[in-house]
Amino acid sequence: MDKVTTISALVDWGHPWRRAHICDNVVYTDWHKDNFWRAVAQELAPSRGKVACEFDTMSIDNMNKFKLAVPDRDIVDIAEPIMMKRIKKSDEEIALIKSIAAISDVGGAAIVEAMDEGVPEYVVRDYAIDKMNDEIARKHPNSEFRDTWAWWQTGPVNTDGAHNPVTTRRLQKGDICIMNLFPIVSGYYAALERTAFLDHVPDEHLRLWNINCEIHRKGIQLIKAGVKCQDIALELNEIFAKYNLLETRSFGYGHSIGTLTHYYGREAALELREDVETVLEPNMCITMEPMIVMPVGQPGEGGYREHNIHIVTETGNEDITGFPFGPEHLVVKK
Repeated sequence: MDKVTTISALVDWGHPWRRAHICDNVVYTDWHKDNFWRAVAQELAPSRGKVACEFDTMSIDNMNKFKLAVPDRDIVDIAEPIMMKRIKKSDEEIALIKSIAAISDVGGAAIVEAMDEGVPEYVVRDYAIDKMNDEIARKHPNSEFRDTWAWWQTGPVNTDGAHNPVTTRRLQKGDICIMNLFPIVSGYYAALERTAFLDHVPDEHLRLWNINCEIHRKGIQLIKAGVKCQDIALELNEIFAKYNLLETRSFGYGHSIGTLTHYYGREAALELREDVETVLEPNMCITMEPMIVMPVGQPGEGGYREHNIHIVTETGNEDITGFPFGPEHLVVKK
């Protein structure tokens, strides 16, 4: 690659250049409409031949502006081939993801420490974020703090969606709870997600929790090189069907890990769903995270989810999540 250049807005001044260690940076102002596209035209003018971009991130309006910026040039879509490169991690990326996964374990321990009867969800969430930020500062000096976040959902209503927002609801004994920890370092993300109960577990909740943990353990065993994503999903579906719980399954069984935040996300080719034919290869990084939801008013009401991160290896996978899961560990007595 002869030259790499980022294009950024003047409002961010020198920050994009400081964080992009291997490339030049061109700054545009908002003093005239579409100055970004003027910068694109300026940077691409000396080159010849085809111009590539990722079509899946390009709106129709911006594509029309792109075409005006590079007239008489063929624009080709590289979204899928670039994605297939991203889903195989370098050794340096894997080392960073392992470090971040360990930070999410710190967040999980903070949740358990802070959860108690009468404590609002947002208070527990904030405590976990602070602990993860402290660990980021310790392990990754000179880091920027921007996107690390957490969810702490309690009760049958708040746990029914994987991405439900944190509320002011106060924890009660016997509540079903889900913790979600998302530390981010230099744009790389890892996560920890666990089901937990305060003080005790009602019988039907315990039965469903154990079933979801059974699927979780089986899914971990299935992650290995040479296996298709869809085959893992289909095999786990059979276990849920055996318990007559397939219709309670919430979403796919896992997804890619890497550059992911609130603003940009997972790689569609590395999802553990029935429609994904990607064959797992060494150095792919993927989660296992089954979730079931029992509707409010039914026995066992609420959502159940476990989540581990795995590096695919030649012989199986390396589980890089250290925080325990299941009833034997996360029925929290205070």
